[in-house]
Amino acid sequence: MKFSTTKNSIINELGLLQGIVEKRTTMPILSNVLIKASRGRVELMGTDLEVGLKTNFEAEVRQEGKAAVNGRKLFDFIKLLPEEPDIEFIKKEEHLVVRSGESEIKILTAPEEDFPAIQDSGFERSISWNVTDFKEMIDCVLYAITQEQRYYLNGALLALKNNQLELVSTDGHRLSYTRREFEGLKIDKEINQIISKKTLNELKKFDDERLEFDFDDNSLFFRVKNRMLISRIIESKFPNYQAVMPKDNPNILNIEKEALVTAIKRVSILSSEKSKGIKFDLKAGELKLFSSNPEYGEARDKLAVDYQGQDLEIGFNSQYLLDFLGTVNSDRVIFEIKDENSAVLIKPEAEPKGTYLYVLMPMKI
Repeated sequence: MKFSTTKNSIINELGLLQGIVEKRTTMPILSNVLIKASRGRVELMGTDLEVGLKTNFEAEVRQEGKAAVNGRKLFDFIKLLPEEPDIEFIKKEEHLVVRSGESEIKILTAPEEDFPAIQDSGFERSISWNVTDFKEMIDCVLYAITQEQRYYLNGALLALKNNQLELVSTDGHRLSYTRREFEGLKIDKEINQIISKKTLNELKKFDDERLEFDFDDNSLFFRVKNRMLISRIIESKFPNYQAVMPKDNPNILNIEKEALVTAIKRVSILSSEKSKGIKFDLKAGELKLFSSNPEYGEARDKLAVDYQGQDLEIGFNSQYLLDFLGTVNSDRVIFEIKDENSAVLIKPEAEPKGTYLYVLMPMKI
């Protein structure tokens, strides 16, 4: 294998692969990227067996071939190279030689035949949607994904219907739901798949206007231009999220978002480090916030608010509130509360791009 290319052509592709390849693994081959050079292009592949990425770039290929080489070492070296006109790559026996100007590195390669096969897709379903909007939706659900033995909670539910895309995540204490309409999204039959948290994080790195989507019995496929992300399907049934959505909660708090965020941050300084609990004391026209910690003391704050309902005290995990509020674009948010023990529905006052709902269980303070 022998080819040359520019630093700009390869560095971004190698950078994307850093989120895929395994840093610490019992299978050393998974810390490698597979390089395949042929017909004026070079393809790079990486996988951790759960998520894989294929990408390619233009190159002057003088000898076709392939090599498996440590992805982190290769990236770190090329990143530090000056902007020379060309970088040359030569496979010599069991090494990959990378040379630019007077700089050179010789990296031991791994057996290419040991590199796991990565599935491909022809994207025959012709399903696609806007990348920017989808990345905003991912931000709305990513924080509520947990990592535990219940595999269906290790990702977000992707639901596709005609002109609509939904993402839902839950960790058992809270649930985040977002829905948007995408013009031209034509689906013959409703599609429901669970996407892993790692896959969603990698999709946030993609830039362009359109994302193509496909799937088979084992994998989900996402393609943006020359980059294709492959994610193993999480084979489990996602919880019935519609059943936990509160309906007709009578006590309504309408509050300015930034004022609430800063008050929560001030009061939560003295909340328990484990529970992060703060208390809301609601009365007509006012919200009092309170936290205490036997090791440090107490913190209080008060805000003028628009509140319609009965007087009540209710406790929340302050970090769970801040996670949601940090992704809201609206200037004001609405809390729909039943009582101090029941799930609370929180939503932006205005959400011009679609629907964004947050269901949060209160806690005893």
